[in-house]
Amino acid sequence: MMNSVNEVTVIGVDCATDSSRVGLALGKWRNGRRLVIEDVRSGAEPDPVTIICEWLQASPAPALIAIDAPLGWPAPLADGLKDHRAGSKLDGEPNYLFRRYTDREIQRRIGITPLDVGADRIARTAHAALELLGTVRDSTGREVPLAWSHHEPEGTSAIEVYPAATLRASGLPYRGYKKVDQEPARRQILAALSPALSFGAGRPRIESAAAENADLLDAIVCLVAAEDFLDGRASPPDGLNIAQREGWIWVRDPGVQTTP
Repeated sequence: MMNSVNEVTVIGVDCATDSSRVGLALGKWRNGRRLVIEDVRSGAEPDPVTIICEWLQASPAPALIAIDAPLGWPAPLADGLKDHRAGSKLDGEPNYLFRRYTDREIQRRIGITPLDVGADRIARTAHAALELLGTVRDSTGREVPLAWSHHEPEGTSAIEVYPAATLRASGLPYRGYKKVDQEPARRQILAALSPALSFGAGRPRIESAAAENADLLDAIVCLVAAEDFLDGRASPPDGLNIAQREGWIWVRDPGVQTTP
């Protein structure tokens, strides 16, 4: 079932603890048409929250923020640490203590494993992402809840995405493209995505910037994941209660292609 909303402003955020390494992409999703990429920006110019707020305030349409960062922690870890004391045993299997339900599902369905937010420095990026969302709420006066259904989006909401999973599910290279000297790999990914995307007047600048900067390319892939969510191609969680507590990575199943 397709969404009946005519247009949604979509913002892709490749999150990082250093704001200068945050990649941002602006798009417009129009029901039944290709996603239109309108802009890409680095968080260094001037800062991520200011850019996001400017984009949100410039459009009256519903908005969806797609963030590449964990937005929650494993529930068993949170429960186990509540009354834990140094030196005492921490009950539970490591894969459940340090890895979320959604991370295990991504491994099962897509074949790659996200970093363990309960046991890796990605936790700092998760903290930065949640702080960013909180500051956007404070700055705009909008609630910005997490979205759990692609039907009838309204207001401003957010979802968690994972560019590596979106690329792999699309049959595209999902690693080996982030280093400075790997621009050819980034151009290959952009070329493969182009048939399913549309661009505003700034296409040459956007493609050039994304080819030069992996953070900006990942922000564009965040938009692709958001389009999958809005079109109903991204798989929802079977366990909604645990997903609402820990977070859920929205990604299509392998073999489900975007229609050019």
